[in-house]
Amino acid sequence: MTDARWMAAALALATRGRGSSAPNPNVGCIVTAGGHVIGRGWTQPGGRPHAEAMALAQAGAAARGATAHVTLEPCAHASPRGPACADGLIAAGLARVVVAMTDPDPRTAGQGIARLRAAGIDVAEGVGEQAARTELAGFIRRMAGQGPEVTLKLALSLDGRLALPDGRSRWITGEVARAHSHLERAAADAIIVGHGTWATDAPALDVRLPGWSGRQPARAVLGSTAIDGILTLSSLAELDDHGWQRVLVEGGGATAGALLAADRVDRLLLYCAPILIGDGRSLAGLALPDLAAAHGRWRLTDRRPLGSDSLEEYRRNR
Repeated sequence: MTDARWMAAALALATRGRGSSAPNPNVGCIVTAGGHVIGRGWTQPGGRPHAEAMALAQAGAAARGATAHVTLEPCAHASPRGPACADGLIAAGLARVVVAMTDPDPRTAGQGIARLRAAGIDVAEGVGEQAARTELAGFIRRMAGQGPEVTLKLALSLDGRLALPDGRSRWITGEVARAHSHLERAAADAIIVGHGTWATDAPALDVRLPGWSGRQPARAVLGSTAIDGILTLSSLAELDDHGWQRVLVEGGGATAGALLAADRVDRLLLYCAPILIGDGRSLAGLALPDLAAAHGRWRLTDRRPLGSDSLEEYRRNR
């Protein structure tokens, strides 16, 4: 297989660490020899072991002379939680390392690649970089001091309504779309709703999937009233205070409008049901000076049917 295909496989492994790897990024690594996989790894819950350490442990002595494909530059900084991955790859005797992107963490930031090359290891950079940057968008933002990646989920009727006039929105979409939204919850560090949605629907804000035994994301409500067992965020600025990399916001209209007006949304998930509501609630608080200001802000990245409903995913052009 080509480097691009091996890296795509490593990126698929990286997705297994979504929502559980913080404070570390979710990274994937595949070690191959003679065209065969001899080790694979992804960042484990809580951030350790790193993907490279897991893959090298599986490969054992067979790693000598092998190739590793890693979705993020191997770390070069010492940590009380574990050794530097660059040193581990060197000690294992790897002949070649393929890296998708440089680590934005200033403690590594190119030093891992430099250390590998100084040890005589052939290093290729930039393979699958755009896909890696998309996967690690929350980590990249956090390293830049920009807070987490924010995904806004909206369940809509055909006429663009988010809820009935009294605020009730259970359920606009069907079971398949709701199951997909629980996959999104499982990938998030935190799930947030506005106080109005909490008061009207009392959502559980947890992952409910058959056989699910993984971690549950943090639950938060945006508002000023304290709620037992739920983190209260008094302002959007508090999104940045908890070390989260991926945040899923599930409405309602006022919260969604405030986030969009503040340009804090990086990813939109629009679940559309084939129903008409008529009089009902929609986005609130989002005002544009003219239609020209609305264009060019979002790009479509996915579209799929989900039972009788449909999903469109958009990413913010920045």
